[in-house]
Amino acid sequence: MDFKSVVYTAARDGKLRRLKVFLEHRARSEVLMLVSSKTNNATPLVMACRYGHFDVAEYLIEKCNADIEQPGAVVFDGETIEGAPPLWCAAAAGHLAVVKLLVRHGANVNSITKTNSTPLRAACFDGHFDIVKFLIEHNADIEIANRHGHTCLMIVCYKGHIKIAKFLIGLKADVNRKSVKGNTALHDCAESGSLEIMKLLLHHGAVIEVDSYGMTPLLAASVTGHSHIVEYFKQHPGLVSRRDMVNAMELLGATYVDKKRDMMGALSLWRQAMEDRFADGKEPILKPESAKTVDAYNNAKEVLNLDELEELVSDPDEIRMQALLIRERILGPVHPDTSYYVRYRGAVYADAGQFDRCIALWNYALDMQQKILEPMNPMTQSSLFSFTELFSFMISERSRFRNSNSGGRGGRQIPPVAYDDILNVFKKALQELELGMANPSSENAAVGHLHRTMVLTMNICCLLARHMNFLKTAQSERLFQLTKELVKMWPIGNKGFTLLHIACSRDSSVAKRYSVCQFPAPELVTLLLKAGHAPNARDVDGNTALHVAALAKPCTPALAKALVEGDVHLDLVNKNGKTFAQLLQDQKVLDLVNPVRHTSLMCLAARTINRHMVPYKGHIPVRLESFVAMH
Repeated sequence: MDFKSVVYTAARDGKLRRLKVFLEHRARSEVLMLVSSKTNNATPLVMACRYGHFDVAEYLIEKCNADIEQPGAVVFDGETIEGAPPLWCAAAAGHLAVVKLLVRHGANVNSITKTNSTPLRAACFDGHFDIVKFLIEHNADIEIANRHGHTCLMIVCYKGHIKIAKFLIGLKADVNRKSVKGNTALHDCAESGSLEIMKLLLHHGAVIEVDSYGMTPLLAASVTGHSHIVEYFKQHPGLVSRRDMVNAMELLGATYVDKKRDMMGALSLWRQAMEDRFADGKEPILKPESAKTVDAYNNAKEVLNLDELEELVSDPDEIRMQALLIRERILGPVHPDTSYYVRYRGAVYADAGQFDRCIALWNYALDMQQKILEPMNPMTQSSLFSFTELFSFMISERSRFRNSNSGGRGGRQIPPVAYDDILNVFKKALQELELGMANPSSENAAVGHLHRTMVLTMNICCLLARHMNFLKTAQSERLFQLTKELVKMWPIGNKGFTLLHIACSRDSSVAKRYSVCQFPAPELVTLLLKAGHAPNARDVDGNTALHVAALAKPCTPALAKALVEGDVHLDLVNKNGKTFAQLLQDQKVLDLVNPVRHTSLMCLAARTINRHMVPYKGHIPVRLESFVAMH
């Protein structure tokens, strides 16, 4: 019986009687060990406090001497919170009685999680006013910010808890405190639409600032579509400049197009903004006119006057392009919403069967991200993933159409994929990897980010490798050269995986809905080995790609053949002393590959030495020792 799990489960489920029966006859040292042990990375007390079991928490503290500061991992709204002390758990879940119990027994009211969140901030998040009041009465610090620099006041502004906001402001909470990215409580009100709290902040001296993206609270309201916040600023012209108000109205119009799908509403807002630009008796506010146009936007230009604006009424597609142009002009390429809505518009075109428009817009967004963001940023990875899914869908549907003669999805024929488009994205994926590996100190340089980028790159390469017969000679040669560049980079991912390991792993598939590029991928293995990939590279467990292939359930003959014909040794052992044959499940080597044909005399000699000549070091040339050890 797992005694730790029994105690953990009883505490989590509030089974006090069961807990007493199980613990009361045990030695004090054993009880202390059980209540301080973790299951699922949490102690019994953490679980009791998370779920509000007062009697269990009281018993664990008073009778079992459970550590009231020992943190654990808990889940709230699907998110795992690491390093959460018991008091944080009780405060976040709204269990006032448990909070009082813990504080009475000396719990630190300013204890923090791994993200620097305090129990007070946790109570503020879900609006537990009684707990907020109690913690502050017991010396909780209202100005401790989390790792992002967000204070308690900021979070109640974002969540719209006006009662707590009034309470904190009454305690002189800093209304102008800035987060790491420069936003203030006013920004949080604008983003969430909390107008009443915004008025309260302004009344108590809140100053309108710009954040690190150059966003004011007014622009933040426009981006999120909170027209009542924009209207409030419009009715109070002393708060913002006329130019800022014009930009906000235009940006709000763009939000109406892309987020609310309200084109008439957008045109009305743009009309108001244009009238304000050329208001009688005031100096005109001219838009910056650029001779440069963007192919992805169909070379559209922003309208410059009311006459041009009125011509948009009959052209919905032009209205959509205006929204993208306006957003890029006002927010700039750095703001994540700029590339997000370019990608969104591309997805809408793809749904309508206009795949060329989608690919053009997504390439434009990816270029924007690669110029602005750090390498291997999750947003850039998301773009690469979207391309992988799009290309997989197009190839899959095209193939299904050829086989069934029934048309593509919804009876619509899907156009053939331009493989130059896939090659172009593959090249950008290589650029992402190269820049990421060249900048190991960047925020996204962790192995997990690198591995994800490797997997995405391999999926794009797989689409090309699996369709070599459709490629022209020049395209095939370009693919081979790019793959050689990739192999030369020699990226290493999770568990020491190389590109070849990834190509042989079933877990590498990202576009799982489509069969066109499922892993393991024999064609990709062949391409990598021809491009110079080391055939017998090992991961941290000593596994070659062949060992990984053995776990593919099942390993296909095509995969085994591609590996052994690329000089992967059949009889190499991993750190557990297992060979490819020993790792196969419900399969025989002979059903996959002829071991006699692919076993060299050197391999046989090495195995013989291992079997009959132990120890062998000092008796064979030093240069052969590593080769013998692998067998």
